Amino acid sequence: MRNLLILGAMAFCLCVHVCSDTQSGPQGDTTLPEEDGVLQLKQEHFKRALRKYKQLLVHFCKLHSDLSFKDAAEALMGSEVKLGVVDVTQEKDLVKELNGTSYPMVRLYISGDIHNPVPCPGVKTVLSDRISYFCTNLHRLSHLCFFVQELTNAYSQVFHAAAVDLPDISFALTQNEEVSRKYRLSQDVVLLLRKKLDCRKHFKTSQILSSPVLNHALLFVNKSSADFEEISSAFSSAAENFRMKILFVLVNVAESRNGRLMEYFRVRDFEAPLIRLVNLTDHVTYHLPSDTLNVEVIQEFCQSYLDGKAKPKMQSEPIPEGWDQKPVKELVGMNLEQVAFNPDKTVFVLFYLPYSKASRTLFPLWEELAEAFRQREDVVIARIDASANDINLSTQGAYPSLCLFPALYTERSHIYIWRKKYLKTEN
Repeated sequence: MRNLLILGAMAFCLCVHVCSDTQSGPQGDTTLPEEDGVLQLKQEHFKRALRKYKQLLVHFCKLHSDLSFKDAAEALMGSEVKLGVVDVTQEKDLVKELNGTSYPMVRLYISGDIHNPVPCPGVKTVLSDRISYFCTNLHRLSHLCFFVQELTNAYSQVFHAAAVDLPDISFALTQNEEVSRKYRLSQDVVLLLRKKLDCRKHFKTSQILSSPVLNHALLFVNKSSADFEEISSAFSSAAENFRMKILFVLVNVAESRNGRLMEYFRVRDFEAPLIRLVNLTDHVTYHLPSDTLNVEVIQEFCQSYLDGKAKPKMQSEPIPEGWDQKPVKELVGMNLEQVAFNPDKTVFVLFYLPYSKASRTLFPLWEELAEAFRQREDVVIARIDASANDINLSTQGAYPSLCLFPALYTERSHIYIWRKKYLKTEN
């Protein structure tokens, strides 16, 4: 009994000690390093700063001795905006995680959202007049606005406060009588108008590939061609009906930096204009089968893709002479299905890349296997160049891959993915 009491007391003391440690740890962690009122942000506490401050204005730059943000920090005193700096020369992992692209760069992080910061033109621009930065006076008819008779009334102040709290939304206000007459307004009113989607924005490849929209429609066109304006206008108009469903991308074939992209889609500059549609998940490509590129044709093509009715574009080499005369049959895109899905034969196909060392390693083994089954008319050993032929078959994008099409049950194909010294089966 005495031993049990001692054991219980020890357990209680241990629990108290553990609780004490867990409580004291975070308290020591709550402080964030500051200098002249400016947060010195590092990777280990950046997310904690996001949680602590509703609006975190971050300046990414190369810090040096004569660079001071003291005045900027003082200008933000008493507001919900906290200024912080990231030294891009020291915090390379943090910059990479935040997808930093160019410097100096200023971003405003709202409500702890690390993924959707608001880009700002500069700290001075924001500090010069925070309200006017987020809320613009309107003098033309082409903006969203709060129609108000007095800019200093209580409603205007509420509108300004909302503009500061929601910097990722465009706010504007006006006293312009011409605007009021256009909308037949006689009192203070807020109108939310849907602006026309502007599809002609310039993005880097990394930004396009990181888009949450996985369906991409690519228009390959020469900007110097006579029909460029007409085609690009139709492409932009068609895009409006597929917002958040298909990302429309214009590719200038005359731009040398687009060469890699054209090579990937096997597009040559003299073939433009043409439209390809691809899903970034399975990388299956679809081609618009029409020489006419107007709004109706483009919309019909995109809708047929979303409905699952569009057929993939299958690129194929020409069928080589004597392709079936050797033990290893040489297949191309044109005859792959005809050979592989023959219900009377079991077909074993090697999908290879000619420049791949791992692929070439399998060639002697494949020849040996073909010789072993040479006398079997119901067995076919074949191979196909996956870099030159589109294949409507999921091989998980890994090559070399082996695919067995058993007789009678060819639809039940078995894929084997090469992994160095072993094969991984994909059923």
